[in-house]
Amino acid sequence: MNDSTPVWFITGCSTGLGRALATTLLERGHRAAVTARDPRTVADLAAGHGERALALALDVTDPAQVAEAVERAEAEFGRIDVLVNNAGYGYLAAVEEGEDAEVRALFDTNVFGLVETTRAALPGMRARRAGHIVNISSLGGLAAFGATGYYHATKFAVEGLSESLAAEVAPLGIGVTIVEPAAFRTDWSGPSMRQSATVIDDYAATAGARRAATLATYGHQPGDPLRAAAAVIDAVESPEPPLRLLLGKAAYDIATARLDTLRAGFDTWRAVTVGADYPAA
Repeated sequence: MNDSTPVWFITGCSTGLGRALATTLLERGHRAAVTARDPRTVADLAAGHGERALALALDVTDPAQVAEAVERAEAEFGRIDVLVNNAGYGYLAAVEEGEDAEVRALFDTNVFGLVETTRAALPGMRARRAGHIVNISSLGGLAAFGATGYYHATKFAVEGLSESLAAEVAPLGIGVTIVEPAAFRTDWSGPSMRQSATVIDDYAATAGARRAATLATYGHQPGDPLRAAAAVIDAVESPEPPLRLLLGKAAYDIATARLDTLRAGFDTWRAVTVGADYPAA
């Protein structure tokens, strides 16, 4: 094995896009640290790939475990070239229905876990003046809908954090890509989805209806995780990786429509907007 073979570190590999990424990378001959809270769920991914694969236990909400997993990967492979912050899940609730413990747990995984893992991997990347960080956001990091407000809040946070990170690390030779999938055939809207036990009848026609519609998509989502994985890898390995990568036709259609809506609203209120400045001297 050539020491120049890229090394990827991926969180949340037990199912979904994380698993598809690990599978595709190892099939392509890359090296990968594949992680999950229960390492038994990723043992099969590492099997048969010898020293190119390392299965690790990783709960991203446990800072000590994050540090240990990153240290083990760096000790095994010598470095981490690409970090993929993929671990995360969804939560269905109208904003008023949200339960504090569940909301904080959601942010702990989707935001603070991502931060912890990024901070653990950055020193090595800075020392080498090379590396790439892939943050798995969502179309829901660009546009929001009823019943998933808290999930959107986590992904909007990832978007803003990633933009700032990109500006900070670009001069150090480190890239950042934000991946924004639409609905892909993963467990996100099925076994991985959490819901508030609180249900308020006044939201039945809005958040309630979207709860049901979201759960009904499970098993029928149009997005193919393996195609998404290939797209992410190809983007990272391209001469000029994008800051943002939309995945799926729905992602493109909804995101571009969102741009049009934003511009129309900005233009409608332009006079009021610019009038808030001090008068020109």
